[in-house]
Amino acid sequence: MSAALRAQLLLLMISIASRMGFSRYIEDNEASDEFYSLLNLDQKRESDDFIFRRPLRCLDMLATDGYFTFVASRPQLACAAFIIAEPSEVISLELSDVTIDCSAGDFIKMFDGWVLKGEKFPSSQDHLLPLHQRYTDYCSSTATGAKSHSSQNVAMIFFRIHNPESGFTLAVKKLHNPFPCNIMSQSPEGSFTMVIPHQRRNCSFSIIYPVEIRLTELSLGHAKSNELSPQRQVWSGCSGSGDHVELLGGNGVDTSKMFPVADLCFSLTGLAQMKIGCDNSVLKLVSSGNYVNRVSFQYRLLERNELPKIRENSLDNFCTVE
Repeated sequence: MSAALRAQLLLLMISIASRMGFSRYIEDNEASDEFYSLLNLDQKRESDDFIFRRPLRCLDMLATDGYFTFVASRPQLACAAFIIAEPSEVISLELSDVTIDCSAGDFIKMFDGWVLKGEKFPSSQDHLLPLHQRYTDYCSSTATGAKSHSSQNVAMIFFRIHNPESGFTLAVKKLHNPFPCNIMSQSPEGSFTMVIPHQRRNCSFSIIYPVEIRLTELSLGHAKSNELSPQRQVWSGCSGSGDHVELLGGNGVDTSKMFPVADLCFSLTGLAQMKIGCDNSVLKLVSSGNYVNRVSFQYRLLERNELPKIRENSLDNFCTVE
């Protein structure tokens, strides 16, 4: 893992920890040392036969294939591990060597997506599965182990263990996804192309940073013009269209609860850009299923002097940036 990627994951993990209310783990000196050492581990594969293994923490971020073993040293009642892959990958999770006591209130649950402060990514509007099917509960499983496959590049596991020396091993494997949809970015800058091939669905690209998003190409089946306009001017037109792009901003991860910044329902060749000064910036491609829709874009982290000034009673500045 490169130094740049470790730094990006560290920033992402600190952001997640603060949103989850796990900041105490970062603030505690011993836990902080363990956490920083976690990101400094060499996770590079040395050969095709190399299998990465390491302990799993109560609060953890996993970004590589391997086996991760948790053994409780004391009661751990609110633990979570966030797993993230590249945008073009999905995640396979499998439990083994489980020694928890479900009858005593222990549990291990895997989730297809992320949950932060009660909000879910992808939202129920964007995910193809109903919410109850996105959970895999080890204690409700009839098999000796449990497996889960994500629909996008993020997944997570929740667990609670009362007895010391109890635990489990989690196997993480990343798989190629030919048509990525509902992506959480590891980085505050980069570029991406999202394609929806004749499917009726919503696909979001979420960046947990205030960023500038530049659309470089947009191909919609019914397109006839090229103009990016603020939400208040064209929302009524694009919301009635089955195929369009939405730019959203907010301080959570549920896109259905975020503010519309702008939308675009016409093909674009050239450059259109928008600065979103929110904790979470999202580009969403909405498809009717009648066409092959495609959007290409670039994004970069806003500098401090580019963040919007807070003005009272202004719809243009709905995100509070400290």
